Amino acid sequence: MIWEGLDVERAIDLYGGIRQRRDVAATPMTESTEDARLVQAAQAGDRAAFGRLYDRYARMVHGIMLARVPRTEVDDLVQDVFLSALRRLPTLREAAAFGGWLAMIARNRAVDYHRHSSGTVELTEEMGGQKSLETQAKAVLAVIRTLPEAYREPLILRLVEGMTGPEIAERTGLTPASVRVNLHRGMKLLRDKLAGKGDL
Repeated sequence: MIWEGLDVERAIDLYGGIRQRRDVAATPMTESTEDARLVQAAQAGDRAAFGRLYDRYARMVHGIMLARVPRTEVDDLVQDVFLSALRRLPTLREAAAFGGWLAMIARNRAVDYHRHSSGTVELTEEMGGQKSLETQAKAVLAVIRTLPEAYREPLILRLVEGMTGPEIAERTGLTPASVRVNLHRGMKLLRDKLAGKGDL
């Protein structure tokens, strides 16, 4: 069976181009106050402050989009989300809520993408018969996308984007306990599905 001995995190880590991981310790609590300060500066017209927010939240938005739209569309949609956030930033009333607000914009943008896109089929190496680690990573990603939404997004943020549980909670506005439970249950579901997959 192809999945025996496959380290899911390693396979996804080798998935060319989508991993923007940086090894970081748990997000310090002072980060939310720094984010609020950056949001207020960006609302006052400071583009450099918005650039710092982009640097902090790009992985989160990338993961949210990767959980919901075809891989080939993710990068463009991430840019759309940040452009939309920049235009709508003056409407954000609570600067500390930026992460959850941005996550909601990303989720809504993914819904809009599906509402307005025509049915397309993403071409993959599997169609050519290649069984590389990248192909396996794409297959794992496809399995993650079949999981319930509550598990799909945290798993992609953890496994693909390399975010820690506390970082996911901080950035998305979810509670740490909720993220922890969803990651635990999602990983169990993912392992169960992969164990039943057999040879692809």
